[in-house]
Amino acid sequence: MFALIIVILCFSSLKGGRRDEHALVVLDNDQEKVSYPVLYWENSIGRSRSSDIVINDPEVSRDHAVLLRRKDGWFITDTGSKTGVFVNGEQTEGRCPLAVGDIITIGDTKLVLRRSIPTQNNAKSVKEYKRVPGAVILGLITLYILMLLFQAIINMGSFFALIPAMGFVAAMFIFYAVSYNVFKRRDFELESLALLLSGTGIMLAASHNTDTRQAYVQLAAVILGMIIYSFMIWFIEVPDRVMKWHLIISVGAILLLGSTLVLGTVQHGAKNWIILGPISIQPSEFAKIAYIFVGASTLDVLQTKKSLTEFIIVSAISVGLLVLMSDFGTAVIFFVTFLMIAFMRSGDIKTVALAITAAVLGVVIMLTVKPYIADRFAVWGHVWENADGTGFQQVNALMDTASGGLFGVGISKGYLQHIFASENDLVFCMMSEEIGLIIALTVAVVIGGLMLYARGVTTRSRSTFYSIAACSAAGLLVFQSALNIFGVTDILPLTGVTLPFVSYGGSSMAACWGLLAFIKAADERTYVHRHKKTKKQKQVKIDEEGDTVLVQ
Repeated sequence: MFALIIVILCFSSLKGGRRDEHALVVLDNDQEKVSYPVLYWENSIGRSRSSDIVINDPEVSRDHAVLLRRKDGWFITDTGSKTGVFVNGEQTEGRCPLAVGDIITIGDTKLVLRRSIPTQNNAKSVKEYKRVPGAVILGLITLYILMLLFQAIINMGSFFALIPAMGFVAAMFIFYAVSYNVFKRRDFELESLALLLSGTGIMLAASHNTDTRQAYVQLAAVILGMIIYSFMIWFIEVPDRVMKWHLIISVGAILLLGSTLVLGTVQHGAKNWIILGPISIQPSEFAKIAYIFVGASTLDVLQTKKSLTEFIIVSAISVGLLVLMSDFGTAVIFFVTFLMIAFMRSGDIKTVALAITAAVLGVVIMLTVKPYIADRFAVWGHVWENADGTGFQQVNALMDTASGGLFGVGISKGYLQHIFASENDLVFCMMSEEIGLIIALTVAVVIGGLMLYARGVTTRSRSTFYSIAACSAAGLLVFQSALNIFGVTDILPLTGVTLPFVSYGGSSMAACWGLLAFIKAADERTYVHRHKKTKKQKQVKIDEEGDTVLVQ
């Protein structure tokens, strides 16, 4: 019940507080008496119908220019047009700063940059919504953890789960205090949802005596994930900073995967772990974060062929390296993420269809050259026929899921914990057996809800970088969850991928928090409180100097 209340409160609070969409500035065509409202921080200008600002002029290219807003004001960039872009009669090179009253010439069309007319909607503040205080939600999560802890102590007859549980609660409140007081973030719903899932995973690990180290590994991974999350929120605050590091991040993604191929250790048929003494790392999990950095771009960079070529090359190398490692589950996740990003970048279904065709051809060739790979998926759809062999895990998982019912048999009392990989590949079924199907489905709903939330906030994101990054990160988490849940229930082949935020695995847990940062950064409210004072100071400067400074 507490879990459902937490999820409802968080998503209700996330839904509120959206600012009405209004023009930031306008572009006036005085000759034809036409005004083009500028609604976004990045706006494509061209003859194409898919452009944000459509100019019906034969001299204008399909993708002619990009008008974008940054901390220092408004800029316009020529994105490889045939006739160029001129500001006050001078041809632009790279990003050209704009001021109110500047005349932008695109083809034979002249546009004047002007302030938007203030309206009642324009004055509406992003603060005006009913937000559930983060401390209240954390209090409910604490009660949820304490209930699981009490149940674990009774069922186990020991206090082993006490330290990991209390350590998680302490880390949770410290994280909230730092977010609120240091980073000045007032919205804590996304973090609360991630903490709910992470806490569930820690309690599942802490309530089993099979490996006492697991609970502490999960706790350390959550703390590391919080640090990565906070760093990434800061790093991607400025899209142009990300673009400067774009090439280095691209190389880093390939090196992460390449290092695994060279230094990795084969475990359970896949060479995807690097073991350094007592520490084991799965670099492909962190490569997911780097890969989204590579795929997402600001609009002026997005419309260049060089950027698209770079993304395709990195994608092909990444998937190829994962196939060589025999990590087919992660390879599929990378490929589906590529399809999502490719569609968002191009908007062309033909590009996606071509990529899928090439992938199918590659799979056929791979199965022809290495037919033993098909044997790994032969049990799909036939687990009950192979209950004592290759289908043993899934058959037990399905039976134990059914035995748990809606409310579970009690944490630590399940039989599935004695089956290999119950804490990672089969964790959804272990949740269903011990805590109940209601909690397991709630976890699935939370992850699915991240995709709907990401889709909603990206319509007003400050950059296409945020839009693409948030949707692809959420899509990656949803698809990975689908592979885990549907794989263990024999709807899809069992690929051995983790359930985000819940499955045992330090690399997976930390990487999931990193992916969550992309979704958080897409919301315009993430940075509004931090820069409240700066914006006031900048506005005073504009009021004093009038239209001679850049528009804010």
